[in-house]
Amino acid sequence: MIAKNLITDGIMPLKTSDTGKTALSWMEEYKVSHLPIVNNQEFLGLISELDIYDLNNFDEPLGNHKLSSSNPYVFENQHIYDVLKLVNAQNLSLVPVLDEKGSYLGSINLQNLVRYFARSLSVDNPGGIIVLEMTYNDYSLTELAKIVEENDAKILSTFIINHENSTKLDVFLKLNTMEISSVLKTFERFDYFVKASYGEEDDLDDLRERYNSLMNYLNV
Repeated sequence: MIAKNLITDGIMPLKTSDTGKTALSWMEEYKVSHLPIVNNQEFLGLISELDIYDLNNFDEPLGNHKLSSSNPYVFENQHIYDVLKLVNAQNLSLVPVLDEKGSYLGSINLQNLVRYFARSLSVDNPGGIIVLEMTYNDYSLTELAKIVEENDAKILSTFIINHENSTKLDVFLKLNTMEISSVLKTFERFDYFVKASYGEEDDLDDLRERYNSLMNYLNV
């Protein structure tokens, strides 16, 4: 997935002639804390909610003020991971997307990022979840998939979280079945440390409810 395919419809950029009052109104409407400033398709930068509250006069044009943010953006053909990296590094609620000539194409908001990764991680697909803790050197997706498939199951999605200041990893496996007891036993037999597992229907419902609550919050 590349950036241009995730551009959020309906988010209008600000112009330098717009006021802080206009910017705050649009931020509330779009549920973001940043908005791009664009003049004739030229991306000038992002303005944040904090920038606006620091203004002496909300009725002054934004062009009268210096932006505190750097000029964060991605090009249209950059990978979704580059978008996520920028969001994390600069704590953004929105990422501008430019074409190869540097013209503004649109922006990606957090809701679209969450939806994409929810689909990628098969959140809505029924199935159990297994969390394994291991060292980086012990991690092999081929070996994990082999154990899962030997128990007549498939891995629908997986992701890894690194432990801070450690060589350990948490490996999350989403399977295509709720019946994961045999998979768990096999992992334990091969001395894998099962940190957590969610195989009961109630547990899956709870995870789905948390996801739905997050999406409802983002769409308030």
